[in-house]
Amino acid sequence: MFKLSGLIPAVFTPFDKTGAINFSQIQPYADKLIAEGAYGVFVCGSTGECTSMTVAERKSVLEAWVKAVAGRILVIAHVGGTCQADCIELARHATELGVNAIGAVAPFYLKPGSVEELVAFYKPIAAACAPLPFYAYHIPSMTGINLPMIEFLKKGSKEIPNLNGIKFTSNNFMEMIECIRFDGGRFDILNGFDEMLLCGMAVGARGGVGSTYNYSLRTYQKIYDAFMAGDLEQARAAQQESVDIVHVIINHGGGIRGGKAIMKLVGIDCGDCRLPLAPYTEAEIARLDEELREIGFNGVQK
Repeated sequence: MFKLSGLIPAVFTPFDKTGAINFSQIQPYADKLIAEGAYGVFVCGSTGECTSMTVAERKSVLEAWVKAVAGRILVIAHVGGTCQADCIELARHATELGVNAIGAVAPFYLKPGSVEELVAFYKPIAAACAPLPFYAYHIPSMTGINLPMIEFLKKGSKEIPNLNGIKFTSNNFMEMIECIRFDGGRFDILNGFDEMLLCGMAVGARGGVGSTYNYSLRTYQKIYDAFMAGDLEQARAAQQESVDIVHVIINHGGGIRGGKAIMKLVGIDCGDCRLPLAPYTEAEIARLDEELREIGFNGVQK
């Protein structure tokens, strides 16, 4: 069965000053992540502002990433949304491009009220990309859907042959360990909260998908490597570095908005977020830069 391990940045979508996609930044962005040791990229997810993009834009961004990566690392395409037909179309398109796996968030406006409804929503989307591995994207803090994922695996595995696991962005580690250990560890459960990577690894996760990996991948590689080597003290120290970075980001508008500003500081201009997320001012960027330097974040470049 297909297994993911290592660190997979959930990439930002670069926009120019007019709000259009800035394709010129994707090649250097891909080269940077590959040089720093990324195992793959997760394209057009929450961090990529997929909900603020058209279907045509999502297709074009994925095409650009597949071309830029050129087979050097894995590409996981996020195809989720609120319209099942759009998700199916995106899944077929991603499959035609030759991506390595597909992920989809649960529909978050008209929400499934049961595991059975969630399975029914995902089933034709996964079928559209079969036999590629399909991952459910569980992020209850954003979707408001907090159905039991262990029950989803039990029921989903009977209906979705290519169900491979879950991108698990939740701090319910009791549920996470159940999912990891279910059916002899058959399913791939990917850690989703960056500031809790060590916790996820402690219960058995061996892969993670995160937004802060984009500009601080070396910090997370230290966590990963130290844990795998049995050096928990070093792993904890590196996780504290991650927590310090996340605190700064929270103080400056959250992960996507603050993360895009940091990307500019490290040499990849991803522009501003699309509304309703407000653009950064120069004063905000200067203060963000100052606070990152105060905590010793060494990725910042002038």
